[in-house]
Amino acid sequence: MRIAISTESTVDVTEEIKNKYDLKIVPFTVLLGDKTGLDGEISAKDVIAFVDKTGKLPKTSAVNREQYEKHFGALLEEYDAVVHIALSSEISSAYENAVNVANNLKNVYVVNSRSLSTGVALLCIYAAELKEKGLSAKEIAESCEKRVPFVQASFVLKRLDYLYKGGRCSALALFGANILRIRPQILLKNGKMVPGKKFRGNFNICVKKYVEETLEEFSTPDLSHVFITYTTADDQTVRTVKELLVDRGFKNIHITNAHATITSHCGENCLGILYINDGQE
Repeated sequence: MRIAISTESTVDVTEEIKNKYDLKIVPFTVLLGDKTGLDGEISAKDVIAFVDKTGKLPKTSAVNREQYEKHFGALLEEYDAVVHIALSSEISSAYENAVNVANNLKNVYVVNSRSLSTGVALLCIYAAELKEKGLSAKEIAESCEKRVPFVQASFVLKRLDYLYKGGRCSALALFGANILRIRPQILLKNGKMVPGKKFRGNFNICVKKYVEETLEEFSTPDLSHVFITYTTADDQTVRTVKELLVDRGFKNIHITNAHATITSHCGENCLGILYINDGQE
């Protein structure tokens, strides 16, 4: 049986990873004022330039039912089945739209990742590895669903500007954070973005503390894969994070940039590490 592993552009992977694991990606839509384009056609740099120029956030639009109908339909012409791993249903309508379309098709299985960005990518890679082992589409989907609760997805932000513009924090919180140089952590918990720890001081030092404390808190990782995903970051910071992950014993350390949709919500100077924390299972 030929099985397609599918997901949305919010997966934030490189072309190399996309091709290596044969991921079939359907894009979100990004609106920069009067300009509308697909995530990928519009880049994270375009998003940042738009916000710098206008002071406004872009708008993003989830994959709709018509887009899924075309996407799944095209895949089923080439493959016998599709396993689609969707952005968390708690933060997007993409999952619901995909399910509504899949219900009218045969052999399309939709998994609610309850995650975002490369948290979704971790499940996609797992699905691709199971496909290579010869599991059925149904077995792959069920196996991925069992790992969903263990996906550790978190980020640390240098500033709260984008969250403030998006209505996710108050002017007072923004002012206090900037004055006190607070670098907040954002966690994916039960499918939602929630505030985590607060780090204070130099951002590069805060990133190091964030990684160390995340590895300590989520201390039973599957060491097969880990992602370092960021919107913008200096090379030394990324090297420091990679060294910490090498020391922890991760075998495949993937470094990726967030694409336009995720950047629209997180902004500049946002970096996270993402892995599946079920190494003892």
